[in-house]
Amino acid sequence: MASNTVTPSFSARNNCLTAISSLVVTVLVALTVQIFYFSPIDPLVLDIKPASSIKNNKLQNIIKIGEGILKEPEDVCVDKEGIVYTATRDGWIKRLRRNGNWENWKHIESETLLGITTAKGGGLIVCDTTRGLFKVTEKDGFSSLVSEVNGSQLRFVDDAVETSEGILYFSVATNKFDFQNWYLDVLEARPHGQLLKYDPNTNETVIVLDDLAFANGVALSKDEDYLIVCETWKYRCIRHWLKGSNKGTTDTFIDNLPGGPDNINLAPDGSFWIALLQLTSEGLEFVHYSKITKHLLASFPRLINLVNGVKKKAIVVNVAPNGKIIRKFDDDDGKMITFVTSAMEFEGHLYLGNLNSNFIGKLPLHNA
Repeated sequence: MASNTVTPSFSARNNCLTAISSLVVTVLVALTVQIFYFSPIDPLVLDIKPASSIKNNKLQNIIKIGEGILKEPEDVCVDKEGIVYTATRDGWIKRLRRNGNWENWKHIESETLLGITTAKGGGLIVCDTTRGLFKVTEKDGFSSLVSEVNGSQLRFVDDAVETSEGILYFSVATNKFDFQNWYLDVLEARPHGQLLKYDPNTNETVIVLDDLAFANGVALSKDEDYLIVCETWKYRCIRHWLKGSNKGTTDTFIDNLPGGPDNINLAPDGSFWIALLQLTSEGLEFVHYSKITKHLLASFPRLINLVNGVKKKAIVVNVAPNGKIIRKFDDDDGKMITFVTSAMEFEGHLYLGNLNSNFIGKLPLHNA
């Protein structure tokens, strides 16, 4: 009798274990298929640089301007009359007049306005990651300049600069991912960026440089003999020569930066201000050494927020024309500002655009 009662119980337990095992195998197979077959990236291993150990927290001395009325002002520029402009996530171009008053200047239905620069003939050149390159004027508002190249829609127009002759150079950060999924380009670590040239006289757009590592900020040298392009996840800026014996060639301007370079702006003295991003949270750099880990992160986007370190701190550097760092300012604790994306010098102050606040940072340089 005893054996008759134990056998059914043992059999039931066996069936239960078999069912659980089958379920676990099914889940693992489904998870594997999800991670590898449906992964949005085809990753390569990337050597992400650890955060710089030299810290000064001088960006904690910023003055917050426009606080509460600027939604993630990514870039900043100033016109010849000293009016400061910025583009925000709610589609506004807002400007700060000399009298200290902010005003809503021009609007477009967009959440993806990024780089802005003044135009030689007046107005602004504005980058919209989803629509392309625009000119914005007092009279006409937003007018489309470039929306495609070689018959293909522009995907991620990031930053632009205009020469004294009216030629526009602009960057496409990646032609594979959109603004909301920009970190996938970092995880994939394959070069999808471009530098393009637009000639308004012929209305022609050509690709100048291809296969760039998240082509971000662009800036002209003081004499306009070369152009600097930031490659964010390579932690470097390259130089493309426009004049002289090196015309048409490209070399490295600065590499091994203490952060991924975002926007770059020419300073009055001919040096450059570069905003740097901490691309990975400290201690998690190892995720970029594993393709499997990258697939996992890309398949479950919420995990990206744990790895992405851009909202942890702020860093800017001042780089001489010879490619050497002159000054470095940071907010290592993220106490006052984080995710700084641009640094523009004007009348002894550094204006800081960013994608994680409702203000522009203003740093007095005489105290820095």
